[in-house]
This record gives sequence, structure tokens and C-alpha cells, in this order.
Amino acid sequence: MSQIPIPAGGHLARDDVHLKDVKVLLFDRKQWSHVQGRYELTPRERQIAELVCQGLRNGSIARHLRIQPGTVKTHIRNIYRKVHVKSKIVMLLRFVTDARAFSTPYEGEHAVHVSD
Repeated sequence: MSQIPIPAGGHLARDDVHLKDVKVLLFDRKQWSHVQGRYELTPRERQIAELVCQGLRNGSIARHLRIQPGTVKTHIRNIYRKVHVKSKIVMLLRFVTDARAFSTPYEGEHAVHVSD
């Protein structure tokens, strides 16, 4: 996961220039594929979910994808229905929980087994 740099004062302003180009990646491709399969999201729904989880608002998503804001709203409503949530933050938290359960930090060849 990436971290957003916090200015010296400790407060983030909406118009902080250095934050406009920060892209926060919460999940890798495998984790997004897991979430997409688990909730049967279409490729476009996954794309929109990724942008929502990066913090983009509906209007920004519409401009980025060159679609109408109403279309974004419809896709988000369909995602909510499939994921059984009612807000973006709850959707994000559900995806974080699912992605963590899918890929634990101790799986594979890096696993360390401790015995008593």
C-alpha cells in the first residue's frame, strides 16, 4: 500500500497541489481479480470501483472515462447492490477485508513456521 504524504502542519487541504497527482494503490491486480470474481463485477464496474477506491468522485470518474455522470451513478448503484453495501466507504472497507483475506502476508514461499 502507498501512503499519502502529510504536509508539515499535519492538515490536508483539498487543493494541495502535490496531492492532486498522487495515485494510491490499495490492491494489486490479483486482489482486484479476486474482488471482481467474488462479487461478479463486470469489467466496467471493476474499473469504476477501482477509481472510487482511489478517492475519485463521480464527476471525476465520468471525465476520466469519458462517460456521463449518470452512467457512473448507475454503475456505482449496481456495484452497491452486488456487494450489499450502501456507501462508498463501506464498499472500500468490504474490499479491503476481502483482499486481505485473499492474500495474507505470510502465504507462499515467504512463510515462516514457528513451533513451540
